[in-house]
Amino acid sequence: MKNPFRSTRIFLGEMVGELQKATWPTKTELRDSTIVVIVAALILGVFTAISDFSLQNVVWLFTEWVS
Repeated sequence: MKNPFRSTRIFLGEMVGELQKATWPTKTELRDSTIVVIVAALILGVFTAISDFSLQNVVWLFTEWVS
């Protein structure tokens, strides 16, 4: 029977080794990236809201013409 604790220990050891190889962002890089993501989300949200409002009005206009 295979020991589950041994394979778990090996996995955790390899995981820690890989995480130590990774390059982590500095505080300024992290702040700048966060600002970019927030601004992009706001722009996308405004675009989606405007598009939705416009399409809703177009559909309303067409339904008024038909009825």
